[in-house]
Formats: sequence, C-alpha cells, structure tokens
Amino acid sequence: MVESPFDTEFRVGEVADAESFPETNKDAMTKLWIDLGDEEIQSAAQLDYHYDPDDLVGRRVLCATNLGSVRIAGFESEALTVGVPSNEGYPILVSPDDGFGVSPGAALY
Repeated sequence: MVESPFDTEFRVGEVADAESFPETNKDAMTKLWIDLGDEEIQSAAQLDYHYDPDDLVGRRVLCATNLGSVRIAGFESEALTVGVPSNEGYPILVSPDDGFGVSPGAALY
C-alpha cells in the first residue's frame, strides 16, 4: 500500500452488504459492511435520504479507516464513510469513478 501523507488514512472500499438502521436516534441511518480487500469493516452513515441500502451493495466508497471505532445502538462503526452535503444538506457518497480499475483497499494519496 502507498504511504499516505495524511494522518488520517483514506481507503477505497466496496460495500459488501447494507441495511437500514432504525434503532439509532438519528434519521436515515444505514449499516454498511465494507470490503477493503484485506479485511471487512463496518460503518454506520446517514445515507437513507438518498440511497436505498440494496442499491449500495457493490458500490465503491471512500472511508477514513484509522479514526478508531464507535458503538452506535450496539453496532460497532469502524470507519467514517466519506460524503459531501447535497443542496438539501444530506450526505452524498464520495466514490472513485467507475471503469478505472480502482481496487478495494486502494489508499488516497
């Protein structure tokens, strides 16, 4: 893996599974299981505003992977799935372009 110049490690992951997460006290939460190539991690993100969980499976996403973990309603979120706000203020995922051969686990540099 290429060494990142950032203190925070950002890696590309592929969503292996996703489901709505209504047990939280936040709206529109989604549980994600993300394949980083050499390991699978979990993440919780407010994605149900724009994304159906079934449509997320197979999608490549950018994750901050070395921030530690946090428990959200009993679910261990091990990474921050990176997004930017839509015009309405809801998260839109940051992803590499399709068709360029970016593998799960690739690091941002």
